[in-house]
Formats: sequence, C-alpha cells, structure tokens
Amino acid sequence: MTGSAGKVDLDRREVLAKLASAVFAGLVAPAVLGESAAPAEAATLPELPVLPPPQPEEDPLVRMMRDLQRALQKPVEQRRWVMVIDLRKCVGCHACTISCVVENKLHPGVVYRPVLEEELGTYPHVVRRFIPRPCMQCDRPPCVPVCPVNATWKRPDGIVVIDYEQCIGCRYCITACPYGARTFDFGDRYTKGTPGARPFLLGEEGAAVHETIPMFEYGQPRPRRDESSPIGNTRKCHFCLHRIERGLLPQCVVTCIGRATFFGDANDPESLVAELIARPNVMRLKEELGTEPKVYYLL
Repeated sequence: MTGSAGKVDLDRREVLAKLASAVFAGLVAPAVLGESAAPAEAATLPELPVLPPPQPEEDPLVRMMRDLQRALQKPVEQRRWVMVIDLRKCVGCHACTISCVVENKLHPGVVYRPVLEEELGTYPHVVRRFIPRPCMQCDRPPCVPVCPVNATWKRPDGIVVIDYEQCIGCRYCITACPYGARTFDFGDRYTKGTPGARPFLLGEEGAAVHETIPMFEYGQPRPRRDESSPIGNTRKCHFCLHRIERGLLPQCVVTCIGRATFFGDANDPESLVAELIARPNVMRLKEELGTEPKVYYLL
C-alpha cells in the first residue's frame, strides 16, 4: 500500500498483531511455562502482563484482563468474583469443559463445568439451548454448613473452596448442593485396563504418565498417587483460583470460542461483569432457593 491511508492501515495491523501476541503470552504462556518450568513450592507470583491502553473495539478478554489486574490491587475482602455466561453465544462446543479437564487434570467421574442441553419449543419449531454449569460459588452455600469437619468454606472474595487434607469423603456436600456442582474422586484413570506396551503401542504404563503428573489446584502441587488427596475427596470448580491469583483469567473464559463467558470483580463498577449483570435480561439458576449464586446468565 502507498499513501497516508495505506500507512494508517498498515500501522493498525501491526498494532493489532502485537496486541494479539501480548494477549496470547499473558493468557496462555504463563499457565503452561510457569507450571512446567519450576515447582510450585518455589514459585512466586509473576509480574502481571503489561496490557495496552483501552481500544474502541478490543477483545473482551483484554478488557477482562485489565479488570482482573485492577481487582488484584485491592484487599481480598473487597473483591467479589462473579462469572457471566451469555447463553445466546454458547454453541455447545464443550471447549470449556475439555479445557477445564486439562487445566485441573480431572479424572473419570470428576467434572467441574458440564454443558447442559435444553430443548425449547414445539416441533417443528424447536431450538436447543446450551447451559454451561460451573460451581455457582453461592453467597449462602448450602454445602458449607453440612460439612462435619469444616473442610469446605467461603473465602472473603466469595469463592467456595475445599481443603483436600481435611475432607473425609463423606459426600454430604454433594447431596446438599442443589446445582449438582460437586463430584467425587474415586481414583479412576482413563488408561486403566489398557493393553501393555507393544512395538507399536505406548502401553498402559507409559500412557498413564500424564495422569500422574502434579495438578496445581489452590496453588499447591499434588502428584496423583494411590489413596492420596484428592483421591477420596469431593471436588468442584473454584473459578481457577490458582490462575486468578497469578493474574490470569479462568481457563474456561480464555478457551470459549464464542466469547460467551465473562469473569471479573462485581464490586468494581468499571468492570465488564458489573456492566453485564446490570442488564435486564440477566438471570440466575434456582434463585428461589436463596443461595445467591454468583454465576449469572444472559438470555
């Protein structure tokens, strides 16, 4: 291109290319490199990614990253993490479910973010709606008071967490949760019972390596060994707390191909989620129960 107009277009493309690279590095690279390059015991919180100034039509991921960085500057008790899911944009691809499995190294029977399907209308005018369902992180969580050993509680920022060392696996909380958001880890493996090694096959012993590497939930490395936590514990979504505290968005938010999932601090009036939950087309699941869930849906 030549001329001043061409120069402007070229500069704009260069800026967008650099922005995309910065976002990828900030969202993906720390999660991958940070966990593999150094053990979590010695890990320290990295510097937050440097983001460009706000743009008129920027990717919502960039804005949410900016909101997240602003929230992390406040005391934890002044934050109120919420998630917003736009059901008009969800295409039922299950990318969020799979990315959650990979991020948290989930095993058979353990699921944090299933995608429910709902059929609406009467034939032949029928449509399907997809409803991702993470933990609701209730303000009044019914799972907390039923725990006989106080292994689950609500943090000051509103995230409901589980102490795997304290949990005795009684599963009272699974029964108490009206959203079915908790599952039990029976210690199963995807590779269990697969054939042994062959000249052209890796075999069960080799293939199972990826199932025994440490997970980093709650910021602690936990190699998967028989009879050790979290085997025998209740498990659930925790908004990828280990990522949030490192300045990264939850993995399901980053992976959503339709930009249907949003995350941020509802106590920040300038945040994207505060703007979204103020809209008239917002609803929450089973509000009549009085659990005050912090996952909102746009209809």
